[in-house]
Amino acid sequence: MEQVAVVTGANRGIGLEISARLADLGFTVVFTSRDEAKGLQAMNGLIKSGRKFVFFKLDVTSKTDGRKLSEFLEKEYGKVDVLFNNAAILPDENESAVTVDLSMVSKTFETNTVGAFMVAQSVIPLMKKNNYGRIINISSGLGALNTMGGGYPAYRISKASLNAITRMLADELSPFNIIVNSVDPGWVKTDMGGPNASKTTAQAVDSILWLAQLPDNGPSGKFFRNKQEAPW
Repeated sequence: MEQVAVVTGANRGIGLEISARLADLGFTVVFTSRDEAKGLQAMNGLIKSGRKFVFFKLDVTSKTDGRKLSEFLEKEYGKVDVLFNNAAILPDENESAVTVDLSMVSKTFETNTVGAFMVAQSVIPLMKKNNYGRIINISSGLGALNTMGGGYPAYRISKASLNAITRMLADELSPFNIIVNSVDPGWVKTDMGGPNASKTTAQAVDSILWLAQLPDNGPSGKFFRNKQEAPW
């Protein structure tokens, strides 16, 4: 049966590459973006024979959008197989934990953590209904507590918290064949990562996409880097 995948923040960078690769694997990709014009432009650039995309305008900080997404998926497909929680912001590249404006921390947390949590909650009922689901939270090595240092305070906090959500959901959803993992894509050449990053988006997605196709006995509640389990 055809699989349905939702990708948040799909209009650029890692999200765009994930969407293209999922479509090549035969998934129907629900391509989401906060900005409809930019999202449609990006999605239309990916369309070619055999690829199946549908656009959905989604602000991950909007409860209304989350409810509408759930209703849309129920009506159109009756299921969702995979969620890639990719949408994120990094506004604090030059900030210090000592001086960062806490409103910046709140805004980053709302998008990167609460937003991902909300979208997960929006699709979980459909996953439970079908006794199948894969949730992949795009995290970061900057959120790993074992190597936590200074700098990027808002972003670090948001990703460490996203990892905590991964652990909680994995535990609670294990009876329903729903696998939840976090993944560190590494330092990637995107608008966020910059031109000097060590990985291309294609290389990063190589180390992410396999999580969408884990078998029913696959690992859950883990943190991965380069297809290997990494310390939290």
